[in-house]
Amino acid sequence: MKIATIIARVLLGLVFAVFGSNKFLRFLPNPPMQGAGAQFMGAMFETHYICVVASCEVIGGLLLLTGRFVPLGLTLVGPVVVNILAFHTFMDPAGLPIALVVSTLALFLLWRYRENFAGLVQGTPARVNSSAQQTAAQTTTVN
Repeated sequence: MKIATIIARVLLGLVFAVFGSNKFLRFLPNPPMQGAGAQFMGAMFETHYICVVASCEVIGGLLLLTGRFVPLGLTLVGPVVVNILAFHTFMDPAGLPIALVVSTLALFLLWRYRENFAGLVQGTPARVNSSAQQTAAQTTTVN
């Protein structure tokens, strides 16, 4: 399982480091798009919001590649993975197979590093405010 984790981490890291860098350096041609997907991507480039997304991709990808701070890298690329999957599901179904592969790799790594994220899904005990505690204490001493 350790080898599968390393392979998934390196593959996902390469995908995000390369394609995130491409948004800045433009060394790979962008495929032609039409319809809502083209409008969406056009708005992302026009407003330079793509720079924020690409920064998260590059930093997260590099963290995954180095093997240090993998949970932080997963945290940075997690929302990007969700958006990639949503984009290809609703606006450009042609890229859905690749989006599913990226999502599967991310989910696998999330499962392998689940102990680092356990605090996010554990419930905390309910706290009783101090005035309710004082009222309860006064009632028990009177009775």
